[in-house]
Amino acid sequence: MDFVMKQALGGATKDMGKMLGGDEEKDPDAAKKEEEQQEALRQEEEERKAKYAKMEAEREIMRQGIRDKYGIKKKEEKEAEAQATLEANAEGSLTRPKKAIPPGCGDEEEEEGSILDTVIKYLPGPLQDMFKK
Repeated sequence: MDFVMKQALGGATKDMGKMLGGDEEKDPDAAKKEEEQQEALRQEEEERKAKYAKMEAEREIMRQGIRDKYGIKKKEEKEAEAQATLEANAEGSLTRPKKAIPPGCGDEEEEEGSILDTVIKYLPGPLQDMFKK
């Protein structure tokens, strides 16, 4: 079959072989070139990130100057103040948001016997004797 293809195509069989998935010529320096290319890409990416970080820092300095000039607060500062105000206002309120359950208050399932012992402990002496029997 190769002979027929060579005759039909003339001298273009090298290129046809590559297009049909045949053996490609291997460059001995291909791995080295690939590694150099990857390193160049990494370096360009690092330079780009450094450039944009520098630009963002300059923008933030400019933003801070404007905030200082006009007395504007950052979003984070506003949210922190709003949260503190909400907590301060809600401290004595009946509708305040629920806080986490304190440790030891219903988190653990206790045995019924231990609960009964706790209740008996607070009863007067004669009643304690009745329940212990």
